[in-house]
Amino acid sequence: MTMPSAIAYDALLVVSFGGPEAPEHVVPFLQNVTRGRGVPEERLRVVGQHYFDRGGISPINDQCRQLVAALEQRLADQAIDVPVYWGNRNWDPMLADTVAQMRDDGVERALAFVTSAYSSYSSCRQYRENIAAAQAAVGPDAPQIDKIRVYFNHPGFIEPLVDNTAASVQQLSQTHRRPHVFFTAHSIPTAMAAASHYQAQLLDAAGLVADRVPGIDDWSFVWQSRSGPPTVPWLEPDICDAIRDLDDSFDSVVIVPVGFISDHMEVIQDLDTDARRAAEARGLGFARARTAGTDGRFVDMIVELWRERAEGTAARWLGTRSPDPTHCSGTCCPAPTRPPATGRRP
Repeated sequence: MTMPSAIAYDALLVVSFGGPEAPEHVVPFLQNVTRGRGVPEERLRVVGQHYFDRGGISPINDQCRQLVAALEQRLADQAIDVPVYWGNRNWDPMLADTVAQMRDDGVERALAFVTSAYSSYSSCRQYRENIAAAQAAVGPDAPQIDKIRVYFNHPGFIEPLVDNTAASVQQLSQTHRRPHVFFTAHSIPTAMAAASHYQAQLLDAAGLVADRVPGIDDWSFVWQSRSGPPTVPWLEPDICDAIRDLDDSFDSVVIVPVGFISDHMEVIQDLDTDARRAAEARGLGFARARTAGTDGRFVDMIVELWRERAEGTAARWLGTRSPDPTHCSGTCCPAPTRPPATGRRP
């Protein structure tokens, strides 16, 4: 049953990580990402080589532009007359600048959609902190901004992954007989994982996809994009290590980046480049499922989450784990304790 909300939102804000769009942006972008960790510039240039190799451009900003455009069209189609804004954590358009523009445009209360489907410090609470910092920078007349809940098990997120995974399995079945499916997500420190539902939500999402794709007989969950000193334990195994250690009875691998919503740099570098090379070194067939991106069902999901919060429509989800509460508690997903800055790898 639809319950009218007493809260009227007058804007939708897309909040994302951000990425460089020119060679001269790479080091300043990485300085933003690693702020407070004391990482020297020469190390950032080494880490940023995969950006330099691609003209200094991350695909994430263009993917956000496409998502914003699709959202604007879908909102208009459903007669929801609200503007869509976009702000990033680490690169232009910076979130504080976007919030200032919202204030100047007369926005009083906005709903924020974050481009991460899961709960953890870096994928949820830190974005809430970024929003609060942007509001503080703008001042007392900054708009109020509420965050849309996590959506790891929403049909609009899972169903595109099901179709994309099925297409990859079918692609390999033409030439290979026994694939192993790896579901993957960004690794985080084990201490951060222990303080959130990140792992449980990811395993739920992977299971929801695997159960709906014909031909998946063997699958496992692995991790990617680890950073930081080797003395700090992170979630393992790494995707490339898992491929190298794969049982010889498998002749191919399908990789499903269930932890991501778009095919940004970490998908392109860590999976399409590094994981593919690891598979080729083993003589294994390789396929990588596309992310949700701007699939119409995913865009519809965002509008549905808007209605859920703004109009009180019923929440939808798959599986047995109901969505987390709309309002996070004050103690959920706490910030990790970082070791002293040592010029280590970011």
